[in-house]
Amino acid sequence: MDSDLGLRPATEQLRMLHDGEISSVELLDHHLTRNDRLGPDLNAIVTLDVDRARAAAGTADRRRRSGEPIGVLDGLPMTVKDALATAGLRSTGGATELADNVPDRDAEVVARVRNAGGIIFGKTNLPRWSGDVQASNDIFGTTNNPWDLTRGPGGSSGGASAAVAAGLTPLEIGTDIGGSVRLPAHFAGICGHKPTFGIVPQLGYVDHVSYGLGEADVNVVGPLARTVDDLALLFDVLIGPRGDQAAAWTLELPKPRAPLGELRVAAWLDDPGCPTSQAVREVLEAATDAIAADGLLVDRNARPRHRFEDVFEVGLPLISAATSPARTDEEYHRLRSLADDPDPADPTLAMRARASTLSHRDWVLLTERREANRAGWAEFFTDHDILLAPVSFTAAFEHQHAGHLYDRRLEVDGVDRPYADLITWTSQFGYVYLPATVVPVGLTDDGLPVGLQIVGPYLGDRTTIEFARYVESLLGGYRVPPMARLG
Repeated sequence: MDSDLGLRPATEQLRMLHDGEISSVELLDHHLTRNDRLGPDLNAIVTLDVDRARAAAGTADRRRRSGEPIGVLDGLPMTVKDALATAGLRSTGGATELADNVPDRDAEVVARVRNAGGIIFGKTNLPRWSGDVQASNDIFGTTNNPWDLTRGPGGSSGGASAAVAAGLTPLEIGTDIGGSVRLPAHFAGICGHKPTFGIVPQLGYVDHVSYGLGEADVNVVGPLARTVDDLALLFDVLIGPRGDQAAAWTLELPKPRAPLGELRVAAWLDDPGCPTSQAVREVLEAATDAIAADGLLVDRNARPRHRFEDVFEVGLPLISAATSPARTDEEYHRLRSLADDPDPADPTLAMRARASTLSHRDWVLLTERREANRAGWAEFFTDHDILLAPVSFTAAFEHQHAGHLYDRRLEVDGVDRPYADLITWTSQFGYVYLPATVVPVGLTDDGLPVGLQIVGPYLGDRTTIEFARYVESLLGGYRVPPMARLG
C-alpha cells in the first residue's frame, strides 16, 4: 500500500473505496499507521476509538459488497475536534473538569457524519474550552505544527489542522468563534470554512461544564480539509436545520453569485488597526496580484462604512460574552472586580472583564451596534461579491504557554504586539455572522504557510467556497509538509 495514501484528497479516497481499490478497514488501518509514525511528534489525535471504528469499517465494506445504499462519506475514516461530543467516546473540551466525560449521544454534526457513513476513529487536541490560538491543555499536552515542530498549528482546532495537514485524517470538524477553524487552516497550510452563523447546528459543542443544550452566539461548526472539493463535501453534510427544527424548515443556500470572471472582488490586505507582518503581507499581495493578472478586477480600496476598530469595541466584547459560561465562579468574581476598576492597568484585559460580566441590557445594546455593522456589510456586498483579507497578522509562531490570550505578547517585525491581535482579522468578520473560506496561497521565506481569507455576504457560503476553488487552482493550494512524506 502507498505509504502516502493518507495525503490524497478525501474525494480520491472515496473513489478508491467505490472502485474496490481499497477496503474501509484497510484505509482505517493506513491512517492509524500514519498516526503511529507521526503522532508522537505531532500529538494531534489525543483519543482513539479503534475497535468501534474497525467494526464500523467492516460494516461499511459489507454494505458496499452487498450493493446496499451508501452515504456520501461511506467508509471514510476521519477525526473530530474534542470540542464536539461523541457518544461512547471521551469528550473533554480540553478541560480537566471533563477529563473523564463520556457522552451518551453525539453532537448533531457528528451524528450527521455517521449517518453519511463517515467513521470516527479519534478526537483531536485543542486548548481548554477552545479558548486559545494554539492547541495545548493540562490533559493532553501540546500539539506541534507539521511545518515546524517548535511552533503551534493554530487554535483552537489545532489538533484538527495538524492531523489534516500531515495526512493523519482526510477530513475534520472544527469550531470557530474567534477564528478557530480559519486560524489553524492558515497556520498549518490547509483549507477551512467558517459557515454563515446559524446554518450548522452547534448542539453538543463542549465549551463549558454544563454544555450541550444551547448554542453560543458567534460560534459556528465548520469543516477542515486539504482541498476545497473536500471542504465542500463535508460542508454539505453538516449544514441544515437542527433536528428539532427540521420539521418546519429546510436550507437551500444561494448559488455562487456570478460566473467567476464576473465576480466583483475587493481586497483589504492590511490596516493600521492590525498591521500584517511583512512576510504575510508579501504572500497575500502576490496572491492578489496573481488573481488580478488572471483577469479579475480587484478593488483594493473598498471598505465597509464602519471603522476597523469596531472589532475591538463590538466584536471582541461579544465574543468574550459568548465564551463567559466557561469561566469558573472564581474566575468570574475576579473578572467582576476588574470590570469595576475605574483605572485598569491593562485596557485589553479590562475589556475582557467587562464583556464577560455584561448585564443583559448592555449585551442587547452591544448587539444593536452589531446589527448596524451587519447592515453595513450587506450594503458593501451589493457592490462587491468577495472580499480578500488576511487570516492573521503573522504566520505560525513558536509555542507560548505562559499567561493567557489577553496578557501574552508576540514580537513581529521588531514590534511588540498583543497576542490577542492574532484573532483580530478573523473576529472582524465572525461577529457579524459572515461566511469565510481559507485557502493556502503560499509560503513565507521561512517556509511557513499563509492562508487567504475569502469573505462573502451573509449566506454567501457557496460563493466563497467557489472562489476558494478558483484560487486553489490558480496558486496550487495545499502543499505537503516535508515530515508528512513517509514513502
